[in-house]
Amino acid sequence: MYIARKLKDNNIAEYLLYMWQIEDVIRAYDGNIDRLEQEYIKRFELTPEQHKEMTEWYANLIEMMRSEQVFDKGHLQINKNIIILLTDLHMQLLASTKFPFYNAAYYKALPYIVEIRNRGNKKDIPELETCFEALYGVMILKLKGQAVHPETEKAVSDISKLLGMLSDYYKQDKKGELKFD
Repeated sequence: MYIARKLKDNNIAEYLLYMWQIEDVIRAYDGNIDRLEQEYIKRFELTPEQHKEMTEWYANLIEMMRSEQVFDKGHLQINKNIIILLTDLHMQLLASTKFPFYNAAYYKALPYIVEIRNRGNKKDIPELETCFEALYGVMILKLKGQAVHPETEKAVSDISKLLGMLSDYYKQDKKGELKFD
């Protein structure tokens, strides 16, 4: 929860990946808040008030996942909304002539995005969600200690650069500092 707050303010892409990870942590504990509290939350060095606050945060997320019927798979609407906001900003950046470096990063990553979309069964999801799924998938592979193909590493590197730039522009836009044509 504390990490989520910090990431949301500083790097929206990392925030979204973190929140997807939290969804998976909740799934790993079968949405059982007692188990989650005893086996996971207790590992953190928290004051009693922080512990209570974090437990409530997880309990609320569990309830949201159940009510939105994304407990088995999928993402919370709050996370989908981030994709929507980022997609809107992404489209504005691409439509503007003021952001040639962003356009270049996008077109460098685009062949990888197209290839990933063609390999998967989710062709109807936004391009940016495809990007996030690629990054998340590689992150999970690395956490499991599995090898990642060099071509996949290259794709993830270019996609990461694109999402990093988008995150920076998102932060500027939130502050009212981003000016389009």
